[in-house]
Amino acid sequence: MSCSTVLKQKGYRLTPQRRLILDILHQQSGHLTAEDIYAKIKDRLAGVNISTVYRTLDLLESLGLVVRSEYDNGHIYHHAQLGHHHHLVCNNCGKITECSEELLAGLAKHVRQKYGFEPDLHHHVFTGICDDCLDAASPG
Repeated sequence: MSCSTVLKQKGYRLTPQRRLILDILHQQSGHLTAEDIYAKIKDRLAGVNISTVYRTLDLLESLGLVVRSEYDNGHIYHHAQLGHHHHLVCNNCGKITECSEELLAGLAKHVRQKYGFEPDLHHHVFTGICDDCLDAASPG
């Protein structure tokens, strides 16, 4: 079902701001911060400010159209059609790498067996240092 259909079914209008933010998320194959989205739309649509972007992203997330992942430096967003996965974010260069849900499958199984608890392990962000930054920092 399209995003515009979901918005209309839930009683929301597809405003120019919402349409533009959704277009950017559809066109983007990776992840964006609210600031990234704002930078892409501020010159294209008059009267849009960063708080409009945040409110729109919050609405789209509540409707299941956008996925937000939290990490130390803020939030990253992507269209829900990209599915569930995890993120590896480099503390040095900011590079974001996606990895599959299988990364935490063993942990989920262990938690279920040991504690009788079903953990929600969708869309986690792990911070650290990427190979490129490690290679650049190592002597030789």
